[in-house]
Amino acid sequence: MIDVVFYFQVHQPYRLRKLKPGDRIRKLQYFDEPLNRLVAERVADRCYLPMNKMLLDVIEQTEGQFRCAYSLSGTVIRQLRQWVPEALDSFVALAESGAVEFLCETSQHSVAAVADLDEFAAQVETQRQVVTDLFGAPTSFRNTELILDNGICQRVEQLGFECMLGEGADRLLKWRSPQVPYSPKGCRRLKLLLRSYSLSDDIAFRFSNRKWPSYPLFADTYSSWLHQVPAPAQFIGLFMDYETFGEHQGAHTGILEFMRHLPEHVLENDRFRFRTPAQVAAERAAAAELDIPDPVSWADVERNLSAWLGNPMQKAAQEALYGLRAEVLAIGERKPELLAAWRELTTSDHVYYMATKHHSDAEVHEYFSPYDSPHAAFVAFMTALDDLREQVRKAKKK
Repeated sequence: MIDVVFYFQVHQPYRLRKLKPGDRIRKLQYFDEPLNRLVAERVADRCYLPMNKMLLDVIEQTEGQFRCAYSLSGTVIRQLRQWVPEALDSFVALAESGAVEFLCETSQHSVAAVADLDEFAAQVETQRQVVTDLFGAPTSFRNTELILDNGICQRVEQLGFECMLGEGADRLLKWRSPQVPYSPKGCRRLKLLLRSYSLSDDIAFRFSNRKWPSYPLFADTYSSWLHQVPAPAQFIGLFMDYETFGEHQGAHTGILEFMRHLPEHVLENDRFRFRTPAQVAAERAAAAELDIPDPVSWADVERNLSAWLGNPMQKAAQEALYGLRAEVLAIGERKPELLAAWRELTTSDHVYYMATKHHSDAEVHEYFSPYDSPHAAFVAFMTALDDLREQVRKAKKK
């Protein structure tokens, strides 16, 4: 049997106001609440609510044979809880179906794993409790944008997880297949499941591209591609942003209907079944140890950290942010609102918007950014951080 593993990343950041030096900031009001609410409500209407309902129907129609997995960032959970509670309820309904796994991650969708492993662990524990309360205790983990290396995997194993997701980057695998489980170097128990990036991106990026030779893509065609995956495949990791469905690619493209019909076509071949990451990790032995000396992600052509730490602005912003951590923690119990604001600034999107990339990568960064330029994103972030640093300084004197 070959396991088809759909994993959907669900995330919305708290976008900053377009702050500039000299702006008067009252009571830590760094974030653009009207914009954040608008986007959360829009994406829930276009993606979360219709897709969740449709996939719940598919689960029922296939008698639980269709299975998939999600990870909801802590930031999107808080937004849905505040502004679109019916969307959060629809994710809970998926969990209650018994066919859907919910993974753990960092509470702020941060790159803390490469900045401060203690902060990383703290955010993971916060998120674990939230996920447990909503969906059940998680046993699988995905780091922000699938960032991992040997050290991160070892820390994830220490935190008690059995399975972790990663990117099947060519430079990492070389001649090896992304479609078998691996054991990260230095780990004894943790199973690593990698993304089949070409098959994933056929849906996530190419589906609505009229210049793509395979446009228009139909469910039966795509399922035939899955059925033709050669040995030694044990599973096919189809990992993508959930907002692919209805938001990044509108319902008019047919992408929701594509997903509605795909499971039945996949299941026409009795050699294939749907599984969650936890099921694959429990049922499959690791094929080999995988050495990951340098960080790998699923972002941009390089599939490294350059989406967040690729230029001097991004590096300076991250260094300044994490340089304030010890001071914020020292007054955290007395001034929890300062710690909360600092943690919201760790969300990776803030430095993602500062990227100075070229060609298709630049287009993706610009698509997501609410700013006119990477420099404007840097100015807004540093203005907020400077104000927060001043608030921390004042609090220490009291």
